[in-house]
Amino acid sequence: MKIKILNFILVILCASSGTAKVVLPDIISNNMVLQQDAQVRLWGKALPNGQIVVTVSWNSQKFTTLSDKEGNWEIGITTPRGSYIPQNIEISDGESVTLTNILIGEVWLCSGQSNMEMPLRGFQNCPVAGGNETIATSGRWRKQIRFATVPWTEALSPQESCRGNWKISSPENAQWFSAVGFHFAMMLNEVLDVPVGIISCCWGGSTLEGWLPEKVLRNYADIDLDKAKKRQGMQCLRPMIMYNGMLYPLRKYTIKGFLWYQGESNVDKFDVYTERLTTLVRLWREEWNSDLPFYFAEIAPYQYGEKLDAARFREAQYKAQFVIPNCGMISTNDLVESYERTNIHPKNKKEVGKRFAYMALRETYGLRGFYSRGPEYKSMSIEGERVILSFDHAEEGFSRLEEIRGFEIAGKDSVFYPAHVKVLYNERKLQISTDKVSEPVAVRYCFHNFMLGNTGNQMELPIVPFRTDSW
Repeated sequence: MKIKILNFILVILCASSGTAKVVLPDIISNNMVLQQDAQVRLWGKALPNGQIVVTVSWNSQKFTTLSDKEGNWEIGITTPRGSYIPQNIEISDGESVTLTNILIGEVWLCSGQSNMEMPLRGFQNCPVAGGNETIATSGRWRKQIRFATVPWTEALSPQESCRGNWKISSPENAQWFSAVGFHFAMMLNEVLDVPVGIISCCWGGSTLEGWLPEKVLRNYADIDLDKAKKRQGMQCLRPMIMYNGMLYPLRKYTIKGFLWYQGESNVDKFDVYTERLTTLVRLWREEWNSDLPFYFAEIAPYQYGEKLDAARFREAQYKAQFVIPNCGMISTNDLVESYERTNIHPKNKKEVGKRFAYMALRETYGLRGFYSRGPEYKSMSIEGERVILSFDHAEEGFSRLEEIRGFEIAGKDSVFYPAHVKVLYNERKLQISTDKVSEPVAVRYCFHNFMLGNTGNQMELPIVPFRTDSW
C-alpha cells in the first residue's frame, strides 16, 4: 500500500514539474524601490533552461531571458524617471509572480556598525533624539520612503541570497529603521521630490574586516580567519562573515551609492585603516560594477582610553577621502553632548543623516547654493607668537567670533596648551595664540579621543579635527 501511495506522489510530481513559480530573493519584493532612469537588475530561480518573461506596468514592455541549467536567471529592465505612482512587475516562467506597490526613485545602501544600524527607537539607555515623534509621524512618508533591513547573518562563504524584504514607512515598521538612514531619506525626498529606498546592511560592533572577503583578508597578517571558521570570540568581531552573509547577496541590486558609518571597532588599527577602507570601496564597486559614490561618517567623540588612538583614527578617516575617488567624509565632532562622553551611541542621528544628504545632494546630484563639507585645515603660517590658520570650505568665514574652543598650541617641547582664538574677519582665517608659548610650532584642533568643537563655517558645518604636527 505504501509503495502505491509513493508511486502516486511521484506521478503527481512528474506531471506538475513542467511549471513552477519563479522564486525571488527577499530584496526583490512587494513595496521595493527601484533606481530611476537606470538599467536595473532582477534575478531569481525558475525552471531550468526555461524562458523568463518580465512585464512592467509603467509602459507594458516585456523583457525576456533564459534560465540556465540550474534554473538561475538574471535580467536587466529599464526604469523611467521617479514618481509616486505605484507600479507592478509580473515575472513568469509559465506561472506568474506579480510584485506590487513598487516605487521608482533613488536607492542607497547604508552599512557599518551600530551607529548606522541604530534604529529610530534607539538602543537600551541610548535614545535617538526626537525618535518618538519621528516614529509616530512616520506614516506621512509611506508614499515616499521604503526600507529593507538585512538582519545579522553569519556565513563562511559568499551567499546568493539573504533575508530582508521591503517595508513601507509606518510606526510599526519605522521604529526599526536606521535613524541615520531615515533622516537621510527624508532630506533626499524633500529636495529631489522622488521616492527614496534605503537598504540597511549593518551589524553593531562589526569591524571593517568583517565586510571584506577571505581572498583579501588572507593578505592581512593581523587577521585570524580561524575566528570565523571556528566561530571563536564575539560574533560581531569575526572577519568576513558580514561580507559573505549580508553584503555579497545584495550586489546585483541597482543602487545609487553607499553610506558608511563604521570605525569604533577599528580604532586600534588607525595605521592601516586608510588602506583597508580604500580596498573595501574598490571591492564593493567591483561587486556592483560601478564607480558608485561612497560617503562615510567620522567616528564621534568618545572616551576610548588614555592613548590618542581615536584621534589618530579620525585622522586616517580624513586622509581616506583624498585617496578614494568619488568619496567624502562628514564630521560629527559637534554632534555629541558633554554627558555622552561614555556613550558610544550619541543621540543626534538627525544631523548625521542630514549631513550625508547635503553631501549626496551636492556631490552626487550636482545641486548648488549650500555646503557639503565643513572647514578643513589647509595651511599655517607663524607670525611671532601667533599662528595663522587657513581652511578650505570656509570661504565666507566662520560660525562664531567669540568663545571658540578646541584649539591647542605647542612649542618645540611638544607640550600643548589651550589656545585663544581670534577670527580674522576679512581674511577668513583664524589666529591662534597663548601666553604660555612664545615660539609656536604646531596647532591641534579637537585632536583627542573626546573633545567637542563648537565652530564651523558660515553654514555651521563643523571644522574637521586636525593637527599640524606629526608627533
